[in-house]
Amino acid sequence: MDANKVWFITGASKGLGLSLVKQLLAAGYKVAATSRNIDDLHRAVGPVDDFLPLAVDLKTESSVAAAITGTIEQFGQIDVVVNNAGYGLLGSLEELTDEEARENFDVNVFGTLNVIRQVMPHLRRQQSGHIFNISSIAGFSGSFPGWGIYCATKFAVEGFSESLANEVSDFGVNVTIVEPGYFRTEFLTANSLTVPRHQIDAYEAVRQSQTVHQQAINGNQQGDPEKAVAAIIQVASAPNPPLHLFLGQDAYDMAYAKMNAIQTDLETWKSLTVSTGFDMQPA
Repeated sequence: MDANKVWFITGASKGLGLSLVKQLLAAGYKVAATSRNIDDLHRAVGPVDDFLPLAVDLKTESSVAAAITGTIEQFGQIDVVVNNAGYGLLGSLEELTDEEARENFDVNVFGTLNVIRQVMPHLRRQQSGHIFNISSIAGFSGSFPGWGIYCATKFAVEGFSESLANEVSDFGVNVTIVEPGYFRTEFLTANSLTVPRHQIDAYEAVRQSQTVHQQAINGNQQGDPEKAVAAIIQVASAPNPPLHLFLGQDAYDMAYAKMNAIQTDLETWKSLTVSTGFDMQPA
């Protein structure tokens, strides 16, 4: 592993982001990390050499630009970008307001795009770099009642990340979409998971999903965040890193369930699918 690399990590005051920061610093990397509140970073990480904490509003492009510039002024370059910031939103499509849905997109999708837009000129100039966009198994499979908007944000991240990978490969820049399953972080706590202000009791499956996630799954996730972070660091040093990095046995199993379901639909409806072209008359 090349400890001379400079990492830029968003959403780093807790969860996978914080674990990543701590492992990287322990390994001798230079790390710039963002949070909405810089005091949270100071408290979580403490005074450490080669660490640059940054207060950033990811929804404001000028704030993101200042963070990128500050990192380069401090460390001279940026080599690895981890778009980790985001939060969960659990509610049916009917009961979530336009404001609630758009806020989730503003952070999970447009915040990530702001970082990419600001960092790519630097990665292009140095003809190298690696962008990790933290998605979710919910960005690959949407079969979670009550998670529709959150899934939509992560599906969006997956879509533009696949396009980005093709856009930037000529510049020596790699892109990896990280798709974790359930990991034992603060993601399902009240500080990271938002629910609708106005709930509709008729959505029994959604209420059940909410109860299960907040009370049964929270704190009992099988995924070890320290191992997830170590996997990301390992992939950052791989000569041919994957575009899709699924993390966790549950993510692996759910990914195959989705692929099998798609294959079943394709083959069951193949005759109809391929019948929709123009009939080609022989010359």
